[in-house]
Amino acid sequence: MTAPIHTRIRIRREEILANEWSVLKKITFDYQRRDGTWQTQSRETYDRGNAAAILLYNRAARTVVLVRQFRLPAWVNGHPEPLIEVPAGRIEGNDAEACIRREAEEETGYRPGTLHRVFDAFMSPGSITERQACFVAPYDPADRVTAGGGNAHEGEDIEVLEPTLDEALAMVARGEIADGKTIMLLQYARLHRLLEN
Repeated sequence: MTAPIHTRIRIRREEILANEWSVLKKITFDYQRRDGTWQTQSRETYDRGNAAAILLYNRAARTVVLVRQFRLPAWVNGHPEPLIEVPAGRIEGNDAEACIRREAEEETGYRPGTLHRVFDAFMSPGSITERQACFVAPYDPADRVTAGGGNAHEGEDIEVLEPTLDEALAMVARGEIADGKTIMLLQYARLHRLLEN
């Protein structure tokens, strides 16, 4: 039987490469392989903290709330349009629920009702430390308290979309929705029949 992973890692050196919007480190470490031999490796990690995301859904209208916004890394990698996503944001402190309530209202204008945390996921664990806390919550047109659109002083310029779940899943199939957390939450909604009466 293989030893626990924490006994098979020895950090040799950590070097901070950048520390502006987030922390980029180069970490050199010894890793004990499953066959018992040790190997020295070096990896870069990008730490921007953890985040939360939410899929708002309306069972009566069979709609979900998504946002469309420009993402420079996706554009640099050849995605020609702003990304269509679920509302999301960085967790400040350890309160994922407070974070996602704030982000949902800022981005969409809707104040979420009862939150259900459905899973946590690492979105790109080969280099990014971020773990996403993923939520679903029902919404009603009466829950809209602002126009949404995000915070302009943070560079946000967000368009709010309200497709049906079927329309959103068709957008995934056509490649119009390419964001991992959004695809996972839309699939969760379909698998768990959130929009069925």
